[in-house]
Amino acid sequence: MDNRKLRGTRTERAKKVALVHDWLPLVGGAERVLEQLMAVYPQADLFTLFDFLPRDQAPFLAGRNVYHSKLQKIPFSKKLYRHMLPMLPVAIEQFDLSGYDLVISSSSAVAKGVITSPDQLHVCYCHSPMRYAWDLQSQYLNQTGLNRGLKSVLVRYVLYRMRLWDVVSSNRVDSYIANSGYIRNRINKTYRRDASVIYPPVDINRFAVRHDKSDFYLAASRQVPYKRIDLIASAFRSMPDKKLVIIGDGPEHKKIKALAGPNVEILGYQPDAVLQDYVARAKAFIFAAQEDFGILPVEAQACGTPVIAFGRGGARETVLDKITGLLFEEQTEESLIDAVARFERLHQNFRADVIRQHASNFSIDKFRAEIERHVNALHKDQAKTAVQPKPPHGVEHMRKFHQ
Repeated sequence: MDNRKLRGTRTERAKKVALVHDWLPLVGGAERVLEQLMAVYPQADLFTLFDFLPRDQAPFLAGRNVYHSKLQKIPFSKKLYRHMLPMLPVAIEQFDLSGYDLVISSSSAVAKGVITSPDQLHVCYCHSPMRYAWDLQSQYLNQTGLNRGLKSVLVRYVLYRMRLWDVVSSNRVDSYIANSGYIRNRINKTYRRDASVIYPPVDINRFAVRHDKSDFYLAASRQVPYKRIDLIASAFRSMPDKKLVIIGDGPEHKKIKALAGPNVEILGYQPDAVLQDYVARAKAFIFAAQEDFGILPVEAQACGTPVIAFGRGGARETVLDKITGLLFEEQTEESLIDAVARFERLHQNFRADVIRQHASNFSIDKFRAEIERHVNALHKDQAKTAVQPKPPHGVEHMRKFHQ
């Protein structure tokens, strides 16, 4: 009997949905995407390699069926999970998803590698192909001190094996969704697959437009190397007449404090309400990272605050040059200083209401609607193009003979 008939149609019963997420150590941008996917599919079950999130920090997980891998049972897995990279492909393949009609993976590592059958639809929301295994391998090895020695040889071999598995498993996905055009290009380069672009959801309703901006610039981020907060602090030291406020903490905090001049105020980690207040009052938000998307620049624009951003990665899509902010072309102090000087000449031209309107293009409601539209269209295409099995040779002739 045809398996499709056994499984039923959409009109006969609700489709069963599985969501697959790499891991849950903390709430970041990928988890905000997952939260909204769970809102679109409230009956979905969730599969993840590791789940370390207290439910008070992730209320969207409360009351949901969450299944984790056996790797979580390994002693000290909460501290060691990042060192389990060679085991992750095997672990993700062990999830039994055979009872689901629709599988949506939220992947920046291995979630897309789950195994599905031909009559299941697998959609991958790809935050990025594995950065540390592909184009950012050298940067990863340098930052972790693994660019030389025996450990470096072993790690390079592990990453080589991960790349092989990553390409093979990429073919298990029926449809890719990229979180930006920048990541769409990366997916095409890495997997030779096309992807639709649906921008991540930003809760713009948390932010109110402020027209009475103060006379300071703001940079806010976790202080890790690729965020380039050090570049921002150093650039403003060369602009002593401009005030900069830096919010955030991280491994580079001491380095950034050493680079900052007297015109740079470093506040460290601040509660969300304090961060929102500073973002809303800032003359402009400074963003020097090359991000896949970048949520903070969109949140700044939701407050009507213009953004001065490095013009690579997602910022080229979220910031409209000379309309909602300014883009600088090189990740250097000189380029940022020039952008600030241009902003000083043009800042009266930026209108808070126009900036806020642009931010609405990245709202939660728009994300949910586009996800539903994309998946529903795939279901329709799947129904139209379903391959009907051909009868064995000679069966059709026998049918005609007996008619």
